[in-house]
Amino acid sequence: MTATSAPAHKASAGPAPASGPLRHVLLHLLTPLLMCLGMGLAYMGAFVTPEPHDMPIAVVGSGEQTQALAQTIKDKAGDALDVRTVGSRAQAVDELKSMDISGAFIPDAKTPELIVATAGSDMSAMAVEKVFTPVAAEQGVPLKVSDVAPTVDDDPTGQGLFFLLVAVSIGSYASVAALGAAGAGMRMRARAGLVVGVSFAVSLIGAALAGPVFHLVHQGLWGVWAMAWLYAAGILFIGIGLHTFLKRWTTLAMMVLFVMLNFTSSGGLFRPELQNGFFGSLHAFWNGAGFVEGIRSHLYFGGHALGGHVWTLAGWLVLGLVITGIAALWERRQRAAGPSRAGGADGQHEAGREQERDQKQEQQQEREQEEEMEESVAV
Repeated sequence: MTATSAPAHKASAGPAPASGPLRHVLLHLLTPLLMCLGMGLAYMGAFVTPEPHDMPIAVVGSGEQTQALAQTIKDKAGDALDVRTVGSRAQAVDELKSMDISGAFIPDAKTPELIVATAGSDMSAMAVEKVFTPVAAEQGVPLKVSDVAPTVDDDPTGQGLFFLLVAVSIGSYASVAALGAAGAGMRMRARAGLVVGVSFAVSLIGAALAGPVFHLVHQGLWGVWAMAWLYAAGILFIGIGLHTFLKRWTTLAMMVLFVMLNFTSSGGLFRPELQNGFFGSLHAFWNGAGFVEGIRSHLYFGGHALGGHVWTLAGWLVLGLVITGIAALWERRQRAAGPSRAGGADGQHEAGREQERDQKQEQQQEREQEEEMEESVAV
């Protein structure tokens, strides 16, 4: 009995399937797979089928004919358009330059005119033109289109500001990976100091791209730089604060916050009146929208509502400072708890075991930081 049971015991003690490495790889694959799902849902949900939702437009004039035309357009469009009337062309121009409306139609038997502001949104201007071109066609006359707030010649579609947003965002959230992983051994105060420097560098790069490199900005470049710094600093402070708690999942969190939800709600490609309610509502307070709309107001609309957009960027920066402060307190408590646990060791043997455990923990942390950095760079 003894002779036969020994081999069975040895057989059962053989090498186990290498489930550890497989689980490790699968865990790392989870991030890109979730990113694939999230990016698809966000981008396709926000950009694939742009349709007007209560898009504000105006019919210029007074009297029963103007009211009847406005009501007819409203009845045909339903909830897609918010149709109003204004008394004069000058009033329509003022509302366009304050971005209260997306376009205004001036009825005329010989030369009907559509007034738009393409700097506000080229896509919205095109959508309004589609509404009123058939109205002019029914009269058998061509529609005259006047642009009261055009973009600069170097940015004919006005979408250059969106790509500036993309550049500054990538520089910001990618730097979080480096500061979080490579700088994990540094005190939070030192990392916060680096955030100030990195955000300054990212904003300077953004200003250089917008100004002397691609000439998207012909005036007010320092204002663009200031908003780029506020935007970048907010992202970086939020990132290093979250890294204390999320570790390697920080990259995914940053992608959700500052790519999936941010680019889609910024208004850089489609303004909220051309998007569904979810992304349209985010536009009211998300930092990417504050950045794009703030620069748009600064460059093309005489600073209209600029203060509100700057406050949006400042609010996100304050949120980042709060998260960073909480993370600093957490790390301080963790450091204080370490010596207290070590102080409870009794005897030289126990102290040696504590030191060995600390060394293993440090090695594990180094491996995790290295893997996190590689994963973040790959992303």
